[in-house]
Amino acid sequence: PGFPRTLGQARALDGICELDLVISLNIPFETLKDRLSARWVHPASGRVYNMDFNPPHTQGIDDLTGEPLVQREDDRPEAVAARLRKYKDAAKPVIELYKSRGILHSFSGTETNKIWPYVYTLLSSKIPPVLSDEEH
Repeated sequence: PGFPRTLGQARALDGICELDLVISLNIPFETLKDRLSARWVHPASGRVYNMDFNPPHTQGIDDLTGEPLVQREDDRPEAVAARLRKYKDAAKPVIELYKSRGILHSFSGTETNKIWPYVYTLLSSKIPPVLSDEEH
């Protein structure tokens, strides 16, 4: 989940800066649940593995130390589902706020490499290119 997550955070952010672009990524509940539930950690170092995207060489074992990996309580499937429901309820008014201001841009999908080109195109149209000293 991104920031701001609540109306209180959105109002606090308003006091710091004026937003002119907000991006909302709409990813299916099951996709988020599966991805978050696939996360395992080496407690001593904080190294994070994802069983789908960057699994350890040996399942359940840290690559560098050979010590066991653990799944944090809040990464267990039932905890993830509860977290996602709570986030959705809290974020809905924030999404509506930015939508009412006309600055919300929403993108849907399940894979970064398929969503990113659309986000990049939007950002490229809103942000002028940075020129090097030689180009000035």
